[in-house]
Amino acid sequence: MTIQKFITYTPLNVYGKQTDFNDELKLNVLETSGNYLLHKDLLRHLNSQRQGTVSTKTRSEVRGGGRKPWRQKGTGRARAGSNRSPLWKGGGVTFGPKPRQFELKVNKKERRLALQTLIYNKRNKLVIIDNLESELTEPKTKAFLKICKDCEISVDQKILVVTSKKTPTLKLATQNLKNVELISAGHLNTLSLLRAQQIILTPLAINDIKEIYCD
Repeated sequence: MTIQKFITYTPLNVYGKQTDFNDELKLNVLETSGNYLLHKDLLRHLNSQRQGTVSTKTRSEVRGGGRKPWRQKGTGRARAGSNRSPLWKGGGVTFGPKPRQFELKVNKKERRLALQTLIYNKRNKLVIIDNLESELTEPKTKAFLKICKDCEISVDQKILVVTSKKTPTLKLATQNLKNVELISAGHLNTLSLLRAQQIILTPLAINDIKEIYCD
């Protein structure tokens, strides 16, 4: 069973000062523990990253082996019909891996519910910065670190930056920071949220989250 929860927030500007307006994010979360749903969505995300292209050759696919190595009887050796038998060096592989799909289906409503529940559970880790995409004019790590310092965000912890759109300037400013992950709101996922110790959001990203994941 789900219940509605609200996260009320006051965005900061890039200098760490509170802005003049408040807003709220309405989320549908599970009334009881949603760990099973988060685990299911996490497995879906991890499985979708697996290529599944590993392949081995069976005895029928290995080149050669058409001629019988020696006659059936009279040599004293064990009988053999092909030098590409799995018993032979250079032969086929018995029950080896073949290409396969690892995709795990999760219903769209379940995935949305898992993300909303996780966002609500991480509500104390959220920092809303207004106009982050447009205010960061220089593609420099130093400029992004200054914004983090002004907003009292520690770069020693895992930081997830969620924006409406990944701008080239923001990409270049964050790519050299090992603890910072930049993601667009449309690609928000359970794994990134679980890893993050601090989450930076922009009002535009929150609008996208409302539109994509909230009812």
